[in-house]
Amino acid sequence: MPPSHPDPIVNLDNVEKRFSAGGATTAALSGISLNISPGEFVSLIGPSGCGKSTLLRIIGDLIEPTAGRVEVNGKPARNARRDRDYGMVFQAPVLFDWRTIEANVELPLEVMGVSQAQRRSRTEQMLALVELSDFGRHHPWQLSGGMQQRAAIARALAFEPKLLLMDEPFGALDEMTRERMNDELLRIWERTGTTIVFVTHSIPEAVFLSGRVVVMTPRPGRITNLIEIDLPRPRNEATRESEEYFRLVTAVREALRAAHGGTIPEAEPLVVDESGANA
Repeated sequence: MPPSHPDPIVNLDNVEKRFSAGGATTAALSGISLNISPGEFVSLIGPSGCGKSTLLRIIGDLIEPTAGRVEVNGKPARNARRDRDYGMVFQAPVLFDWRTIEANVELPLEVMGVSQAQRRSRTEQMLALVELSDFGRHHPWQLSGGMQQRAAIARALAFEPKLLLMDEPFGALDEMTRERMNDELLRIWERTGTTIVFVTHSIPEAVFLSGRVVVMTPRPGRITNLIEIDLPRPRNEATRESEEYFRLVTAVREALRAAHGGTIPEAEPLVVDESGANA
């Protein structure tokens, strides 16, 4: 549901990424051009090793592109990172076991030098948003995987970023928990209006969550399709059972197959970039 807005929050222009190791060069991304408007929910989907996570890390300035232009919130990605214009949620919650949940959520505010009173107020708001108000004094190991991931989302949103980057955040969860987390994420997105760029391997998840699905080819990753998901919102269990939902799931699946010449082959061995992330 992108709002009417003249300026994209993410602007990618002919982005490429190559990795070199042992005298060999591997092309991870090629010719990536994409604009994402403020308030959009956009999913990146493609086979393992196609460069989805690499592209997300380029947007977040965790790695640099080999070529091309990357702007976030109207500025170079590096400036956007320094200005804390985005938050990031990974597949693992990456919470510190020795800190309580509320202390984990407070951490970015603490690093920014926000006063204790403001940190406490904002943390209470975020824990309420993700429905963890009763668990602030617990430690991560005392919570389920889904609850830990909600805490990670609360931490990423604590400093009110313009953009939330999510790299397979629900990939390790069982199917029922994953669906519930999808529902929770949409509720949070609708309340905050934060732009979300979401990496997933799940076609049904991408369709259920997104306003647009970006379909990528095998390595080197290229964008072959931008599929509009015009399912009505708010979305719920009835959405997952609707004919239009199944039609769009099929459309994304066929786009992926077309990107592989009719089949979806096994991915090549993954390249590991300098940040330790799968390319």
